[in-house]
Amino acid sequence: MSLAPVPTPKVLWRRPPALAIAAVPGATLGRLGGPSPGSPAAWAAAGAAIRKLHDAPLPPRVGRAGRGVGELATELDAECALLVANGLMPADLVTRNRQVAEAALRPWTPAFTHGDLQIAHIFVEGDAVTGIIDWSEAGWGDALYDLATFTLGNEEHLDDVLVGYGGDIDLEVIRGWWAVRSLLAVRWLIEHGFDPFLPGCEVDVLRSRM
Repeated sequence: MSLAPVPTPKVLWRRPPALAIAAVPGATLGRLGGPSPGSPAAWAAAGAAIRKLHDAPLPPRVGRAGRGVGELATELDAECALLVANGLMPADLVTRNRQVAEAALRPWTPAFTHGDLQIAHIFVEGDAVTGIIDWSEAGWGDALYDLATFTLGNEEHLDDVLVGYGGDIDLEVIRGWWAVRSLLAVRWLIEHGFDPFLPGCEVDVLRSRM
């Protein structure tokens, strides 16, 4: 992603993922469901890098347009109904998190976003960001979605990230995006052989809102 104003190793676009990751200096701040070895300063550095991305000029708007608020709400309602109908999650847990998710479903000012900024996609060495990988979802989006994706399952580090990110952030919107991303992920993860019920993963994120 040559337009990104943050460290983005070009090798990631030319080699298999395992080799690409090996070519990025440092290590990720952790993984969903596991403890983070990163210092508060490293989390803050990640926040500063994310802010730099969001403050950059918007990239060309190419390819499939992102989902609008109405489309996302419709998709979320359908997914919530499936989660309950298929017995994958208790109805009260789904209902409560659908309510929490409503905070994210509002108009936003488009920013240059990564689009899938999970914790495994930012690398740090010491307290410096050395690379951000997997830009396949990059484009115009909600800046708070990036922040929520990055801190999903790592709520205890949100304050450190916001120290680096700066500005007045609506935490209810962050929590709303945590609920949206988790609700939309649970069934897909189960159907593809992953376990969203592991400690610290998507279902625990949803339970924390109860």
